[in-house]
This record gives sequence, structure tokens and C-alpha cells, in this order.
Amino acid sequence: MSEQSEQGDSEFAGLKIMVIDDSKTIRRTAETLLKKTGCEVITAEDGFEALAKIVEQNPDLIFVDIMMPRLDGYQTCSLIKNNPLFKKTPVVMLSSKDGLFDRARGRIVGSEQYLTKPFTKEELIDTVRQLMPKTPA
Repeated sequence: MSEQSEQGDSEFAGLKIMVIDDSKTIRRTAETLLKKTGCEVITAEDGFEALAKIVEQNPDLIFVDIMMPRLDGYQTCSLIKNNPLFKKTPVVMLSSKDGLFDRARGRIVGSEQYLTKPFTKEELIDTVRQLMPKTPA
């Protein structure tokens, strides 16, 4: 194996990314993959837990699962986008369904992108690349 992963280790250094999903597996997978690129990762099990952490941590990018108990992804995204402090924070909807309706509904509540679970490392990292413009370091 080459040392190629070394160069990617700090690609997103300093970025704070939040992953909201009621699945521990999805949270852990996303957290592991994102930490390898230098991100700081904040996780939450549902929308209620996430909203408190968002105010506290002010993440640069938020991944939110659509199907969650108590407060679903659409409601969570809508609440984030209706807060003037977080209106510009990109939100990516996560879903195990790849439906046109879900994508459209995600757009309506303000999400920037849609990622189907299970996602690959490449899909996750590409999404971060697209939504996080390079900051001159």
C-alpha cells in the first residue's frame, strides 16, 4: 500500500462536522471516515440532542438522517435553517431511500445535498469537498 492516505489526513483540518443519526453504526462510520481527513466530528442521536449541540459547537457542515424518532431530519433541517445564525450552514440529508420525493422534500426544508445510506468513503468525502470551499491555509 502507498502512503497516499497521509496526504489526505489533514485535508479538512479545522472543519467541524456534525453527524445526526439514530444509528450508532452510521454515526461511528461517518465519524471514523471524517476524522481521518482531519475533521472534528460532533455526533448526535436525534434532532433534539443535535439542536443543543449545534448552538454550542457551531459546526461548519451538518449531516442529518431523515428517519429519526422524536424530531425527524426534515424538521431538524428546517429548525437549523430557520435560525439566522445557522441559515448558511450546509445541511446534507442522509437516507436509506433514494427517492425523488425525499430529495425534493429535503430541498424544500433547505438541505444542500442528499446522500443515500450506506454511503462510501468517497461519497462522504466528495460531499464535504463540494460543500466546503477550500480556505487558504
